[in-house]
Amino acid sequence: MTTEPSFYDKVYEVARLVPQGRVTSYGAIAKFLGTAGTARMVGYAMLHAGSLQPPVPAHRVVNSRGMLTGRFHFPTPTLMQQMLESEGVKVENDEVKNFKKLLWDPAIELMNGY
Repeated sequence: MTTEPSFYDKVYEVARLVPQGRVTSYGAIAKFLGTAGTARMVGYAMLHAGSLQPPVPAHRVVNSRGMLTGRFHFPTPTLMQQMLESEGVKVENDEVKNFKKLLWDPAIELMNGY
């Protein structure tokens, strides 16, 4: 008998697919998983992602306006920004620049094959 993956496991699976240099939002992941309105739960999942294997790139998950709202949950408040910038994502005043252009929406990107 196979066990259905938990909501958190599904969130992590989607977050692991976000390519370097791109970002997604808590809400986009929630909507993709068929649980629109549970963006906060996706955020809670990201809180527990730090020690998972394979790694979950939680730094690539931001709020619906591109703000680094999860930054205080990293070992230092600037680490999330540093990780994004190391991948070529520009961040200014805790906000992803060109957010709409860099947004990786799983509902679009994974339409044919998830």
